[in-house]
Amino acid sequence: MFKVIQRSVGPASLSLLTFKVYASPKKDSPHKAAVKVNELSLYSVPEGQSKYVEEPRTQLEESISHLRHYCEPYTSWCQEMYSQTKPKMQSLVQWGLDSYEYLQNAPPGFFPRLGVIGFAGVVGLLLARGSKIKKLVYPPGFMGLAASLYYPQQAIVFAQVSGEKLYDWGLRGYIVVEDLWKENFQKPGNVKNPPGNK
Repeated sequence: MFKVIQRSVGPASLSLLTFKVYASPKKDSPHKAAVKVNELSLYSVPEGQSKYVEEPRTQLEESISHLRHYCEPYTSWCQEMYSQTKPKMQSLVQWGLDSYEYLQNAPPGFFPRLGVIGFAGVVGLLLARGSKIKKLVYPPGFMGLAASLYYPQQAIVFAQVSGEKLYDWGLRGYIVVEDLWKENFQKPGNVKNPPGNK
């Protein structure tokens, strides 16, 4: 068995070696011209001119094309909305991270004040039973009152800004109502004659 392996290993190991072989033409043989690629049998060029013919679309390709054309306005709208809302979402996430960091390193006495403000909101909710308008007004009002006791400067700034906004909204509402009144009720054709005057 060992002799068989020994005799087969020798020729097998010689087959793994590589040698460079240099060939040169004979000196007395006439020089041949180089063969063109077209003359080789492997690279034969088909005769005539080829023309590209597009394959007809299948039913699946047609339906996908119709679906893409149908969805194109919606996808462009979604991309536009994404580009508009992305900065807002990033600022909201940053605000959340800042708030989390502030709560982690809160100043002394912040959490008791927050508890009193939250308790004032619960009291406002309990006092507002039975009326939907009271439920909208009492809890925020009591919470704002409790917050203004602890943070008077911020409450003054908030009251000034919100007062200006309320005044601006009231002025806009007055202008809209005035325009509607002029359009609908002060036209000469809209005034009805009393029944006795004909």
